[in-house]
Amino acid sequence: MQTLAELSRQLAEHKVTSRDLVERSLALIADPAGEGARTFTAVDPQGARAAADLADLQRRRGRQVSPLAGIPFSSKDIFDLAGEVTTAGSKVLRNAAPAKADATAIARLKDVGMIVIGRTNMTEFAYSGVGLNPHYGTPRSPYDRTTGRIPGGSSAGAAVSVADGMVSLGIGTDTGGSCRVPASYCGIVGYKSSHGRVPLTGCNPLSFSFDTIGPLANTVACCAMADAAMAGDWDGVVPERHARGLRLAVLRDFVLDGLSPQVERDFDRALKALQAAGAVLSDMSFPELRELPTINSKGGIVAAEAFATHRARIAAAGADYDPRVRFRIELAASISAADYLDHMARRREMIALFAARFQGFDAVLLPTTLNTPPAIAELAEDKDYVRFNAMSLRNTYVGNFINGCAISLPMQESGEAPCGLMSMAPWGHDRDLFGVAGALERVLRAEN
Repeated sequence: MQTLAELSRQLAEHKVTSRDLVERSLALIADPAGEGARTFTAVDPQGARAAADLADLQRRRGRQVSPLAGIPFSSKDIFDLAGEVTTAGSKVLRNAAPAKADATAIARLKDVGMIVIGRTNMTEFAYSGVGLNPHYGTPRSPYDRTTGRIPGGSSAGAAVSVADGMVSLGIGTDTGGSCRVPASYCGIVGYKSSHGRVPLTGCNPLSFSFDTIGPLANTVACCAMADAAMAGDWDGVVPERHARGLRLAVLRDFVLDGLSPQVERDFDRALKALQAAGAVLSDMSFPELRELPTINSKGGIVAAEAFATHRARIAAAGADYDPRVRFRIELAASISAADYLDHMARRREMIALFAARFQGFDAVLLPTTLNTPPAIAELAEDKDYVRFNAMSLRNTYVGNFINGCAISLPMQESGEAPCGLMSMAPWGHDRDLFGVAGALERVLRAEN
């Protein structure tokens, strides 16, 4: 596991070149024994090598470059890259016109010298939490490769590209958990930024009210560096916090129902470790969250907005959609305008409730997912796909619905199936949340 800070230091000290890093990434992606073919839908060796050579030349000449210059990263296939077709994990867009410009978030990473190594696989149109893709294959979670387990979605390839060491940073999107779920199922860190901080220009839309862009990486600090570059509203230096004295709310309502035995055990162990490190834990009551299954019975706000985007496309090329994705989108055809407005109004009320109840706390804690990654074979039947998708997204969706920022950290014991500890805060608390997450990360890693 290499962090962005370590790679930056090695480059600055001329212990490694950017070309070395790119060649290493390309070799791992191309390895027939690995997951590269399922993880990436497209790779740009020529462009990556040219960018690496430029970064190396600048360093050799002593020019001042960004600390991140010359480090490769992966870009989810939902983002525009100039001159390339953005398929968003679908066959429907294969013959679309190439993008005229990079998505703003990707352009900002390239502006600080980072190098796009390729486009990562994803759930079609980012509309699932399990990560399956019938068009381009499904990359497997790094855990129990023999069985073959789901990677989580929708940013499936982004997570696997980091977990397998192909890159140290993957950029994804998060509408209902699409950065945090795959982070949990792949044993890495995934961040959901506050809505609107990172521009969505050049990102294929799913739900304009919920879509956010976030990093997946090996550490909290890595995610912070990427978030800062993409958002442009802070320096990316994680505030130094210690577990002792942290005021942490443990969300009990709704999100702890039906946890798998391992997730329940790991969550309890994590809470005890934080208490032993001096954190002050208190329960948070939020019974209103039990309304979410009813609000989302036909897909809710996300489905309504997705249907508005896709209905003409489905009418023209519906047979080319993943049938499961199409089914979920078309559920929203029966959502009335009045229902949609009611859902939006209730969401505003819950956002206010969360902000009020957060007062006096540094973060809210809950398990990222109810379960560890199931075998891909367990989702063969549609009813099981629906069930595992709902399980995967239930807890992470809370963070999207209350319009917060949230991060998932690995909390499993060494050798166990991966699962995540999620910490949340209200909108705009991103910088502070990174500081809290850094403290949590040190405690969790000390446990293993």
